[in-house]
Amino acid sequence: MKASTNLLIMATLMVSVTHAATIHAVTEATPYTYLKDGKVAGPATELVELTLKRAGFASYQTSLYPWARSYDMALHEPDVLICLIARTAARENQFKWAGEIMKIQYHLFKLKDRQDIVIKSLEDAKKYTIGAMRDDVRYRYLEAQGFTRLVMSAESLDNFNKLLNRRVDLVPLNEREASTMCEEVHFDCAKLEQVFTLHEVSAGLYMAYSKSTPDSIVERTTAAFEKIKAEGGIRKILGDNP
Repeated sequence: MKASTNLLIMATLMVSVTHAATIHAVTEATPYTYLKDGKVAGPATELVELTLKRAGFASYQTSLYPWARSYDMALHEPDVLICLIARTAARENQFKWAGEIMKIQYHLFKLKDRQDIVIKSLEDAKKYTIGAMRDDVRYRYLEAQGFTRLVMSAESLDNFNKLLNRRVDLVPLNEREASTMCEEVHFDCAKLEQVFTLHEVSAGLYMAYSKSTPDSIVERTTAAFEKIKAEGGIRKILGDNP
């Protein structure tokens, strides 16, 4: 009996060790998540790391990749936490959702001097080239709506530079993204113009775990996040967001 008990304890410990894997938080370059002095920083990163600490996870790492790589990791690898990811019907059962960080609204932007670009409806926008990132919610939405003139880039800033260099006609951004990118490349944002709002793709941006992540990890993270939210921590860290 004692031997059996010892074996049971050892097996339990082994399972515990297995589920004590390092959480890998992944994201892309945005105004809320970016590299600073060689480390992933930004208000959304600060919020995610605070949540993991408050949830009691001593072992975690945060990495910044092109969106397609972060998305693929979150789809296929265990113990991966991705942010900022739009919660859509198509993604609902692909991830385990752990908390809404912010709501976002996307617009199609053009250069103001491009008088040849006239858009009064989503259908009108199909006539123009649009910068997009593969697996991004904006790309998936436009593709599903029948857009065929989508020009792929690895990161949002690449799309923005293509717009400035007139290699694409339009880019889908939120207002804070546009403002931040203008500052980064020293471009006058007054020379940009919103021409259409993508209401159907505007959504909440979340942090979410890969499907194979144990429920206990997700539950602890969600509980910590909700407590921070109740304390006003999200607004304090993020300030005003779009």
